[in-house]
Amino acid sequence: MSNWHRHLPKQLDPSEIELASGETLPAVWVSNWKNQPERTVIHDPSLGWISASDLLDRSEVIARRLANVGVELGDRVLLSAASSVELVAAHAAALRLGAVVVPTNGAFRADEVTHVISDARPKIAIVDRPEWSEWIRSCDPTVLVTNPSVDLEDGPSVQLDQIGARASALIGYTSGTTGRPKGAVLSHGNLLSSVRALEIAWRWQAEDTLILALPLFHMHGLGVGLHGSLTVGARAVLLPEFEVNTVLDSIEKFDASMFFGVPTMYNRLVESPRAPELSQLRLCVSGSAPLAAELHQRIQEVSGQRVLERYGMTETAMLVSNPYEGERRPGSVGFPLPGVEVLLKGEPPEILVKGPNIFEGYWERPDANSQAFDDGWFRTGDLGALDADGYLSIVGRAKELIISGGFNVYPREVEDVISQHEAIRECAVVGEPDDEWGETVVAFVVADRDLTNDEIKNFVGERLSHYKRPRRTYRIGALPRNALGKVQKHRLQEQPIF
Repeated sequence: MSNWHRHLPKQLDPSEIELASGETLPAVWVSNWKNQPERTVIHDPSLGWISASDLLDRSEVIARRLANVGVELGDRVLLSAASSVELVAAHAAALRLGAVVVPTNGAFRADEVTHVISDARPKIAIVDRPEWSEWIRSCDPTVLVTNPSVDLEDGPSVQLDQIGARASALIGYTSGTTGRPKGAVLSHGNLLSSVRALEIAWRWQAEDTLILALPLFHMHGLGVGLHGSLTVGARAVLLPEFEVNTVLDSIEKFDASMFFGVPTMYNRLVESPRAPELSQLRLCVSGSAPLAAELHQRIQEVSGQRVLERYGMTETAMLVSNPYEGERRPGSVGFPLPGVEVLLKGEPPEILVKGPNIFEGYWERPDANSQAFDDGWFRTGDLGALDADGYLSIVGRAKELIISGGFNVYPREVEDVISQHEAIRECAVVGEPDDEWGETVVAFVVADRDLTNDEIKNFVGERLSHYKRPRRTYRIGALPRNALGKVQKHRLQEQPIF
């Protein structure tokens, strides 16, 4: 399935498309900044509009500081902070040095942070949460910790932008179905080719202004929203958190043309009496979790917006999208993006993909890499179906990943924590469909006594991120198992609840 020509403007010849052309993200950004130094590019929630020349200077200052404390080509730099121009500049600086950015979820707790630190072994961690300093140093005292402004001693000039498209740019930690989260290593070529495909498919132009309320540790917010805006030379308005009225106020205030969100955000927007204000936007994009067909229809009825749903993942950046021109079909993710090939294989059919955006493997995990690829095709773990018109739909997951509010939740990780509870003998965690969150985390436990939802929610919340807490906990007599002793999670709903 490679009918990505359906995304192209009529006047564009497919043979003229060059998605990466051997360039890197920062090389493209620096070229844009130098060509139009006075152009405003980022709106910081505290500082206002930041010009291209200002962002260029900030990135160079931070790059010198990083180099002065020993950050070199290929070193990992952990980044975790609320959206700000300081975070953007630090991100750009690390990439310009040839370092590898490790964007990390700010909701992570001690066990999650120390896993990333011990696995990625960053040279420096740039964070905005004081408690993280203690967690990081307890795990690896050699890691230097600083705040997003990188208040370190300035250093001498250093060579920047010396790497090629094959160089690693990002390690994104992603959850699977076994083991701890793995680091997906993406190159500059992977990330740039994905952005170039979106530039074509979504008609993304320098005149666009994006309201960006997504966090900058996630492929949606960072790899699409920020990288895309900087690459095409457009403007991005950073919002440190999602709040309905702030988003709608920003659309009007900044004469915005684009908004990217997860289904949970759209569910809250459409419930607002101000939802018709979404009509001012040129494009609304939804991703990171399935957008319910009913919600798609409600948004259109209230605001006239036909939300464009797309499909991607940490290992691949963006893969498939509904068309900009033509029907944006509810319940479908559309057609492969330029450069992407999609194959449905097996029974039930799993989605396999190829393209310049596909990562080369997991960080120091040859075992996982051998399982992740099938004759050069990346196995997404998602199950797919094609309709008569060639639209792809995600019908399930071969992997037991839960996506709640756009965030990945790894069931085994939550199960391991719940099993530490003194009253629980065994447990199983699954996702339950939810109109607002897409899915919510639900726990089935075999326990010695009655348990309240809040007791387990708080127990997990003290040890893991808030979105990994079970919304509901059901006490059952025994976990359903097959002859080999494997828990049959699809049968959990059949079990009598105490």
